Amino acid sequence: MAILGGTNMAETYIVKSKIGDLIRSQNMMMAADSYDALSKFVEGAIKSACKRCSDNGRKTVKPYDL
Repeated sequence: MAILGGTNMAETYIVKSKIGDLIRSQNMMMAADSYDALSKFVEGAIKSACKRCSDNGRKTVKPYDL
Protein backbone atom coordinates (compact mmCIF):
# COMPACT_ATOMS: atom_id res chain seq x y z
CA MET A 1 0.00 0.00 0.00
CA ALA A 2 1.22 3.46 -0.83
CA ILE A 3 0.92 6.45 1.44
CA LEU A 4 0.60 9.79 -0.33
CA GLY A 5 0.06 12.99 1.62
CA GLY A 6 -1.27 11.06 4.59
CA THR A 7 -3.90 9.29 2.49
CA ASN A 8 -3.93 5.51 2.42
CA MET A 9 -4.17 4.46 -1.25
CA ALA A 10 -5.05 0.82 -1.85
CA GLU A 11 -3.97 -1.16 -4.89
CA THR A 12 -6.39 -0.78 -7.81
CA TYR A 13 -7.34 -3.82 -9.89
CA ILE A 14 -9.71 -2.09 -12.31
CA VAL A 15 -9.38 0.46 -15.10
CA LYS A 16 -11.48 3.35 -13.81
CA SER A 17 -11.89 4.99 -17.21
CA LYS A 18 -13.27 1.79 -18.75
CA ILE A 19 -15.64 1.22 -15.84
CA GLY A 20 -16.75 4.85 -16.10
CA ASP A 21 -17.38 4.43 -19.84
CA LEU A 22 -19.49 1.34 -19.21
CA ILE A 23 -21.51 3.04 -16.47
CA ARG A 24 -22.08 6.13 -18.64
CA SER A 25 -23.13 3.89 -21.57
CA GLN A 26 -25.97 2.74 -19.30
CA ASN A 27 -26.92 6.40 -18.70
CA MET A 28 -25.81 6.15 -15.07
CA MET A 29 -23.17 7.74 -12.84
CA MET A 30 -20.80 6.10 -10.38
CA ALA A 31 -19.80 7.57 -7.02
CA ALA A 32 -16.04 8.04 -6.62
CA ASP A 33 -15.80 5.65 -3.67
CA SER A 34 -17.56 2.93 -5.67
CA TYR A 35 -14.37 2.34 -7.66
CA ASP A 36 -12.56 1.25 -4.48
CA ALA A 37 -15.44 -1.05 -3.56
CA LEU A 38 -15.41 -2.58 -7.04
CA SER A 39 -11.65 -3.08 -6.89
CA LYS A 40 -12.00 -4.85 -3.51
CA PHE A 41 -14.75 -7.02 -4.99
CA VAL A 42 -12.47 -8.01 -7.89
CA GLU A 43 -9.59 -8.71 -5.49
CA GLY A 44 -11.83 -10.97 -3.40
CA ALA A 45 -13.10 -12.83 -6.47
CA ILE A 46 -9.55 -13.44 -7.70
CA LYS A 47 -8.32 -14.62 -4.29
CA SER A 48 -11.31 -16.95 -4.03
CA ALA A 49 -10.64 -18.32 -7.52
CA CYS A 50 -6.97 -18.89 -6.67
CA LYS A 51 -7.94 -20.80 -3.53
CA ARG A 52 -10.40 -22.95 -5.45
CA CYS A 53 -7.77 -23.61 -8.09
CA SER A 54 -5.16 -24.55 -5.48
CA ASP A 55 -7.63 -26.76 -3.59
CA ASN A 56 -8.15 -28.67 -6.84
CA GLY A 57 -4.40 -29.21 -7.35
CA ARG A 58 -4.04 -26.74 -10.22
CA LYS A 59 -1.92 -23.65 -10.77
CA THR A 60 -3.97 -22.23 -13.64
CA VAL A 61 -7.09 -20.23 -12.80
CA LYS A 62 -9.89 -21.17 -15.17
CA PRO A 63 -13.19 -19.40 -15.89
CA TYR A 64 -15.15 -21.84 -13.75
CA ASP A 65 -12.99 -20.93 -10.73
CA LEU A 66 -14.52 -17.48 -10.87
